[in-house]
Amino acid sequence: MRVLHVDTAAGWRGGQNQVLLTARGMAARGHAVAIACRAGGILEGRALSAGLDVHALPFRGDWSPTAALGLWRVARRFGPSVVHAHDPHALAASLAAGAPRVASRRVDFALKGRASRWKYERCRRILAVSGAVAAVLRRGGMAPERVRVVYEGVPDRPPQPHGRAALLALGVPAGALVVGTVAALTDHKDHPTLLAAVTRVPGAHFVIVGDGEQRAALVAQAASFGIGDRVIFAGFRADLDQLIPAFDVFCLSSKMEGLGTSLLDAMCFGRP
Repeated sequence: MRVLHVDTAAGWRGGQNQVLLTARGMAARGHAVAIACRAGGILEGRALSAGLDVHALPFRGDWSPTAALGLWRVARRFGPSVVHAHDPHALAASLAAGAPRVASRRVDFALKGRASRWKYERCRRILAVSGAVAAVLRRGGMAPERVRVVYEGVPDRPPQPHGRAALLALGVPAGALVVGTVAALTDHKDHPTLLAAVTRVPGAHFVIVGDGEQRAALVAQAASFGIGDRVIFAGFRADLDQLIPAFDVFCLSSKMEGLGTSLLDAMCFGRP
């Protein structure tokens, strides 16, 4: 089978990691795989490092003529049996590929209006990462026979060494109890509730890995609670296989979550 994966994100979150894991797994099983992704995005570099066939395109929103033309050219050369769209913007762009399409849906937000439903209705199958996401799709008008639950996962792997040293470098005192989280600083991840909980756990230090539009507000909230010295905003990190095993407790405070692959990473490393 020849599979063209399309992802338009510039940053790196669980969805982009799943694109890379899926493409690598398919390639290892003998399928021809290509990835069309945002030029200059993190996925481009990591997919190239993995030895995959990568096509960097100027994705910008749903309807970028330049990106659509580029994707059409990629599809014409590669000749995909199927195009796998990994985000809502990729759904629109992938129409240009002219091949049967499937879509992954990773969030449990309701479908927004007719335009969103129209994009998903033009896919042969919609892959929901959990039963909850599948239910949202059905409530949004997607035909049940076209929705399939395909759980995402993470590779079983050993922890990388020197995690405690990495925490010390971030400013965590030696011997401190560490509660950690890995999540984009966005509304549905609900970091304010996590910060409110810090006030009830005296002595523990909290490491928040991730970045996003709420960073400044969350830093201000931590300062207003008087816990700024016990909360470390670590930003985007590439050394999660060091940091997560070094946490004493992993906490994900999301009020909405499609699946939560960072929880699977914590489980992989045996973190409570």
